[in-house]
Amino acid sequence: MEPLANKIRPATLSEFVGQEHLVGKGRPLREAIGQKHLFSFILWGPPGSGKTTLARIYANGLGADFYELSAVDAGKEDIKKILDRNGKVRPFQEGLTFPTKPKVLFIDEIHRFNKAQQDFLLPFVERGDLTLIGATTENPSFEVIGALLSRCRVFVLNELGEKEMAMVIDRAAKKLKTKIPAAARDWLVAMAQGDARQAITAIGNTHLFYGSVTVETLKRSIQSNHLRYDKKGEEHYNTISAFIKSMRASQPDAALYYLARMVEAGEDPLFIARRMVVFASEDVGLAVPTALVVANAVFRACESVGYPECAINLAHGAAYLAECKKSRASYDAYFEAIDDVKKLGNVPIPMRVRNAPTKLMKELGYHKGYKLYDKESYLPDKLKNKKYLK
Repeated sequence: MEPLANKIRPATLSEFVGQEHLVGKGRPLREAIGQKHLFSFILWGPPGSGKTTLARIYANGLGADFYELSAVDAGKEDIKKILDRNGKVRPFQEGLTFPTKPKVLFIDEIHRFNKAQQDFLLPFVERGDLTLIGATTENPSFEVIGALLSRCRVFVLNELGEKEMAMVIDRAAKKLKTKIPAAARDWLVAMAQGDARQAITAIGNTHLFYGSVTVETLKRSIQSNHLRYDKKGEEHYNTISAFIKSMRASQPDAALYYLARMVEAGEDPLFIARRMVVFASEDVGLAVPTALVVANAVFRACESVGYPECAINLAHGAAYLAECKKSRASYDAYFEAIDDVKKLGNVPIPMRVRNAPTKLMKELGYHKGYKLYDKESYLPDKLKNKKYLK
């Protein structure tokens, strides 16, 4: 049975929902299709934002042969099959009519292609043998090799807003010839988090299983709602960054919110706790020296208790660190000292603060003149008047 998402997939820009910054009047993809401008590009955006649909609309608008691969299970041989027997296709030149139909290759989840696979694509894209459209949920600057990225434009897609999601849901209901109550539609919008495909799939399955789409039948059909959070992807780094910045800005509410997102997504509690230990010295530092004690206690609690209870320890630590006064004095002083070490190298240490474990070293003046609680600088002569801790 054909999935509902395929049945209602837009075939033209007039049917497409969202991404007005790319497909609205005068916007780049609408202009490219209208002018039949052939070029390679990458669509970067969250799941269900319309990447595959836009690729198909673009290829169809240019009258191109469209080939679709998933980087999860495709390889070099699959790409070779798309090319002719000699591995070449006469390239399209701007301003000329197509000698043959252009070939547009859409690779979903292109970030899953390794470097060798991406290198293999490069000459075909460079010569124009293939027009590449890559789709990714990950930052292409991290996941796509520079040579390939430089030959592609990057278009950023946004997750769909509430009004756009409502339009998608209404379209799915119309196709199924069913009614979706306002409460169920609102619940779906909140659940899907801007992912049109997730909402459509939920509607299709619920209608198939129960015949009607209500909040109750949707909950029974879906069972669980997993937060979008790839522990090795951008969302992982975005969330921990927001968490740290919230504590740094003394915003406990924001810190607890981002903590909750990480915990609910199944983030390793020790990863979160380690970052809190670093934060205690880096951002709280001398303002509240005992913050490091608390952060270490949270880490130990996470080690010994584990989920779900250690989430309470994490919340305690996050709220405490966010409320603490902040000082980066020791952090800044240390890295200023690092700069001098790199710049000056191993400058001689003053004799009076050197260790003198042997008779010879004492005779050479090691440790001579040392005074307990001396006020004279112990820094090397070249740095004698330097002040790191301000």
